[in-house]
Amino acid sequence: MARHYTVYLSRDSFPKRKELQAAINAMGFKLTLQEDYVPFVSSGYLPCTLDGEDAGFTLRFHTVEGMNGNDGAATLQWGGDPREQASAIMVAAALASGFGAVVHDVDSHELNADALLAAAEKTFTGLD
Repeated sequence: MARHYTVYLSRDSFPKRKELQAAINAMGFKLTLQEDYVPFVSSGYLPCTLDGEDAGFTLRFHTVEGMNGNDGAATLQWGGDPREQASAIMVAAALASGFGAVVHDVDSHELNADALLAAAEKTFTGLD
C-alpha cells in the first residue's frame, strides 16, 4: 500500500530548513528536522526526531508543470512505522499552513491545513 503525500508549491516558495522548522514549532509539534533538509537538493531519507525518537521519512523534490499554478512538488513517503507517518503529516501540515502548499493524498484528494493538522495530532496521539 502506497503511503505518501504530494505537496505542490512554487519552487521558489519551498522554505529553507529554518523557516520550515519555525512553522512546525508554531503548530506545536515536537518534531525536529535534521540539517539534511534542503529544498530541491535533498533526496531520499530525511532524518527527523519526533518527541525524542527517530522518525524520519523519504523526501523527494520534483519539478512539475502547471499543477495548481505551482512548478515544484515534494513527495513525502513513509513506511509502516507510525512515527514516520506522523512526521510526514506534520511537515505537510506545516507546508500547507505556513506556506500555502497544496497537498494531495495517494488518491489525489486535496487536503487542507486543518485536515492535515487533525491527522497529525491523531497519529501522534496514537503512538506508544
